[in-house]
Amino acid sequence: MNRPATHTLLPAAVMLGLLLAWELGVRWAGIPDYTLPAPSRIAQSLAEHGVSLLGSWWYTLKITFGALALACAGGVLIASAFALSPTLERALFPLAVVLQVTPLMAVAPLMLIYLDSTTSALLLCAWLSAFFPILSNTVIGLRAADPQLRDLFRLYRATPWQRLALLRVPSALPYFIAGLKVSGGLALIGAVSAEMVAGAAGRETGLASRILEASFRTETPKMFAALLLLVATGVMIFALFNALSRGVLGRWHASESGRTD
Repeated sequence: MNRPATHTLLPAAVMLGLLLAWELGVRWAGIPDYTLPAPSRIAQSLAEHGVSLLGSWWYTLKITFGALALACAGGVLIASAFALSPTLERALFPLAVVLQVTPLMAVAPLMLIYLDSTTSALLLCAWLSAFFPILSNTVIGLRAADPQLRDLFRLYRATPWQRLALLRVPSALPYFIAGLKVSGGLALIGAVSAEMVAGAAGRETGLASRILEASFRTETPKMFAALLLLVATGVMIFALFNALSRGVLGRWHASESGRTD
């Protein structure tokens, strides 16, 4: 069996084995659905509540990718400003650290008070989670340009904008994509955490609200079904940015060109 097939089939076989053991264990022990539903019962609940769960999944996905887009735009712009002005970086980078270390669960209730729109509050909370890895990684990448190339650009009297666009941005691209992989998962976690604080009220609600709603009614299979969608979404986001990394960096950067999986 070749290596790609092994890397695909082996995790799938392990996952199927765990699900089978879960199914047989629940049936053998006679555990009720409200305590621990079997995988088949979770699949049945997913089919029963598919319409409402998919609507909430789409809302959570919009919050996640909206926050991620804002984090990319803000992180890259601010990192570029920091690269052009070290004084600005020394003045403002501590504020970014403060935002990063402030617990989201403590900030979310304040956002819900100060912002009229629940969607805007959720978007801002998810942005807070996703922003710092992109900013921090991009700043490191902009600094990581080859010193000899920097000397060459200085020798030819390149302007700060030319050094940024032609030297530092290509150098920062692998670091930016690495930050994007981290921020993708954090944006989803931020959106779900903020939804948990916001509760199940409102016309538009995400998967976290469905989990809360199901917990109030002791609908454990529905809770697991919503959780399954969240986990699948997180895996999908990681796979998406992993594929982006291979597509963009695969032909020229050592972090991807040397991969054998």
